[in-house]
Amino acid sequence: MNTKDKFKNFVKGHPKLASYVKDGKMSWQKFYEMYDMYGEDNEVWNDYLTEKKVATTSSFDLASLVKGIDLDSIQNGVSSMQRVLGLLQDMTGKKTVKTEYKARPLYKHFED
Repeated sequence: MNTKDKFKNFVKGHPKLASYVKDGKMSWQKFYEMYDMYGEDNEVWNDYLTEKKVATTSSFDLASLVKGIDLDSIQNGVSSMQRVLGLLQDMTGKKTVKTEYKARPLYKHFED
């Protein structure tokens, strides 16, 4: 059996390779060259043949994450950041000007 036939059998055993070719990520020529150079059992195939697990979070994981958050420390951090920003504004002399909205009086044409 020649190398070309062995490669065909390898591809038949691993149909996931076809998806890389269809997506345009690889070509059959590149796969064949890898097969010819490294063979079937090399680590170069790990990226193409192993299933990549998508990270999923369940509601239990999310709840345990929320329980682990210390809200007091977050509030203290936010407060200290506000103080630092206030000091920086005082040092640079730039104040944020807050203008209040004043409603315009209604236009009265004939003193109605």
